[in-house]
Amino acid sequence: MNRLTQRFDSLRAAGAKCLVPYLTAAYPSLDASLALLKRLTNPRIGAIEIGFPFSDPIADGPVIQTSFHRALERGFRASTFFAGVKSARAQIAAPLIAMVSYSIVFARGVDAFAAAAAEAGFDGLLVPDLSLEECETVAAACKARGLSLIMICAPTSDAARRDRIRTISAPFVYYQAVAGITGERSSLPADLGARVAELRGGATSVCVGFGISAAAQVREVCRVADGAIVGSAIVRRINEAIDAGKADASIVDSVAGFVDELAEGAA
Repeated sequence: MNRLTQRFDSLRAAGAKCLVPYLTAAYPSLDASLALLKRLTNPRIGAIEIGFPFSDPIADGPVIQTSFHRALERGFRASTFFAGVKSARAQIAAPLIAMVSYSIVFARGVDAFAAAAAEAGFDGLLVPDLSLEECETVAAACKARGLSLIMICAPTSDAARRDRIRTISAPFVYYQAVAGITGERSSLPADLGARVAELRGGATSVCVGFGISAAAQVREVCRVADGAIVGSAIVRRINEAIDAGKADASIVDSVAGFVDELAEGAA
């Protein structure tokens, strides 16, 4: 049982909800990225999702695309990031999920990527452009390395597809609150609670992402789901801090404080 499964089992046993913050790997720099991972120790954090920069993201909006572009311009390499995480893992409290395009996984080799992720200290993979019909190879590689495989369920998925996703994804299903790309939104769908209830189907935990940007929305989501995933609102603050010429240490302090604010919504 890996750290991610243990964390969600503990949350479920306690009847607690959680925040899953998203960070872009090695952004604003490798050192700052690792410093942020060490700083995010709030007990309401269920896991940290880490996006691996990619030139052609599928569902990421302009905020995360900007972070990917900048990280790639600065020479991002997955192998370097893996090495950095491995060196810092003992000082990182939260379970880690690698959000990575299948193109990157395939280029390295499915087994090789899963092995590298596990060795670095990751606890799960989330491959947003991996189709349900073709996920068996990745699922098997994750299982062999003790990694969880997190699947995304779209609001357009029918009942049969939801059932299949629920059987593969563990320890939670990532429910995409709205169709389209990632980004901050002022309101969430009125039928979110009903959609989550359909997907949960008993014992499955469900975390909701896309459009969540403030503690009040985290609280709203956690009334009906097991956790809230926040990405663009966090990354936007990093983008703006870089544009303002802020030093890495200042960015780490600011982002860590904002994540703590968001986590209050999961109380």
